[in-house]
Amino acid sequence: MKSRIVAQILLLFLSVSGFAQQHFYYENAVYKENIKTVLAYRDGFVLSNPIVALGEDISLIFTFDDLSAEVKDYYYTIIHCDADWNESYIQQEEYLEGFTENPVDDYGMSFNTAFDYVNYRIELPNTHVKVKYSGNYALVVYEAGDKENRVLTKRFQVYENAVGIDGTVKRAAQDAFKGSNHQIEFKVYHPNVPILNPRDEVKVVIMQNYRWDNAIRNLKPLYVRDKMLDYSYTRENIFPAGNEFRYFDNRTNRMNGENVIATDFHRPYFHKTLVSDDVRSNKKFFAYTEMNGKYAIESQDQEVQTPETECDYTFVHFTLLMDAPLLGGSVNVFGALSNWNANKSNEMTYNFETGAYELSMLLKQGYYNYQYVYVAQGSSTADHTNIEGSFWETENDYQIFVYYRDLAGRYDRLVGYRLLNSLENK
Repeated sequence: MKSRIVAQILLLFLSVSGFAQQHFYYENAVYKENIKTVLAYRDGFVLSNPIVALGEDISLIFTFDDLSAEVKDYYYTIIHCDADWNESYIQQEEYLEGFTENPVDDYGMSFNTAFDYVNYRIELPNTHVKVKYSGNYALVVYEAGDKENRVLTKRFQVYENAVGIDGTVKRAAQDAFKGSNHQIEFKVYHPNVPILNPRDEVKVVIMQNYRWDNAIRNLKPLYVRDKMLDYSYTRENIFPAGNEFRYFDNRTNRMNGENVIATDFHRPYFHKTLVSDDVRSNKKFFAYTEMNGKYAIESQDQEVQTPETECDYTFVHFTLLMDAPLLGGSVNVFGALSNWNANKSNEMTYNFETGAYELSMLLKQGYYNYQYVYVAQGSSTADHTNIEGSFWETENDYQIFVYYRDLAGRYDRLVGYRLLNSLENK
């Protein structure tokens, strides 16, 4: 009898281990070269982050372009993830109401453009599916009903208003770099959530401008008081403030937009050459209004009525002047235009003849923010201060996410969310 129980326990362990091997880590990623301009936002505001409250009467919009110009048999599914973006150990039928797999059947063909493409659109929730639990989610688009043939994955989040978050962004109090850092202090109030062991049951994530690569994770509360967790650290909650994002206007091919020095037509496509950029880490700070790294698909041409299908693609040429290449890593053009990733698709090449880093990117017409980052070899974090500099006066958005899972819980609930701004919340 005892041996049979041991055998059953062993069998259960092996089955769980095998199940674990099928669960994935989900990130913002594009798996096909023909897929461009992947966007996710709250309906009505293209510069918003893809996050909604559970039960909130607003949709999330996901769009992308396929430059193969052929209508594809695309499908999507939704995956619930834990606080670290690994697939949760709960069945889709639990957290989804409706169908777990659905076709991407809302699309439009490009019109009057040099580049032919198909624009696809997914709205969540819809008549086919909606989510029932809070937490991290990944939208997975795949081709021809084959989930292994992925096209893209895009993160979004659904939160509960179960806890209150009160926070501030200030100049770092203990700053070895003479005022170049931001310090985020906050308190979590949980009168309606029975947190018994906050150091094990609560996970906190702080993000800067919705960047995942440099997010601060796994902060433990500095003080635990009655129905309140205090995260008023002076070192562990520090971000390099960085600099304001650079920008350019690519909304028309009839003239040079802001920070564009040349618009050329090399049949059959347009090319935009941006002003040559300099390293800013050795310059004084200059404040101006920008979009914290995001972009908007727009046109200044009056005949364009539907930017999603009537804005064209152009080759945009970036130049970063530098006397010598940086060793031990790569220089990348970075921001929402690179899906907040630093990889080969946005890595610059050093030209010894011109003394500059250079890169050409195929981008849809619109208004763009960007920065130059340095990525050390083997690192997964982009350094936005090496080239751009860092100044505490810089305006940044900071997102605070509070996850909760008690001892009996099977998934990470996102019980609280707060957006802070370094100028408004100081």
